[in-house]
Amino acid sequence: MKKILFLTIALIALALSSYGQAKPTDFSGTWNLDISKSQLNERMRIESMTMTVAQTDKEFKVTSETKRPGPPADASQPGPNGPGGGRGMRGFGADGTVVYSLEGKETIVEIDGPNGKMPIKYKASAEAGKANLSSSRSFSGPMGEIIATTKDVWTLSPDGKTLTVARTQTTPRGESTSTLVFVKK
Repeated sequence: MKKILFLTIALIALALSSYGQAKPTDFSGTWNLDISKSQLNERMRIESMTMTVAQTDKEFKVTSETKRPGPPADASQPGPNGPGGGRGMRGFGADGTVVYSLEGKETIVEIDGPNGKMPIKYKASAEAGKANLSSSRSFSGPMGEIIATTKDVWTLSPDGKTLTVARTQTTPRGESTSTLVFVKK
């Protein structure tokens, strides 16, 4: 009888411990970008960035504020897409607040673009140790429909004080990757 009781308790403890491990990592907090540890692609001209994350079982709310340097000295010279050397995709990865559903739903938000309303689709999933966030936007341009996507994989350091974001952005100009390293404020 004691063996059966012991085995039952052991199985319950094992089940509870595996249940606790399946819980998604909580990324909540205020995070500052450590530019010296980050690997930013050449288009990401960033001086500083702060990201505030509020996470519940149902949603992931991310608010970002970015300080960017002024335009380069030759910005007055027309580039392939007008002044500014063709940096284009204005608003791609822009500051503000984004709310992602963690219930497997895609969230669609419309913003005002130069050619009217532009839908942005957000999707997220979180599991033990990481979060996957993505956004996709499409709009009509002079050359037809343009699609731009961002895929982020977030991971936390074991002490919970460093957030690493592996980012892949795809635009008509091609694919670029960056690694953003944030420290908890």
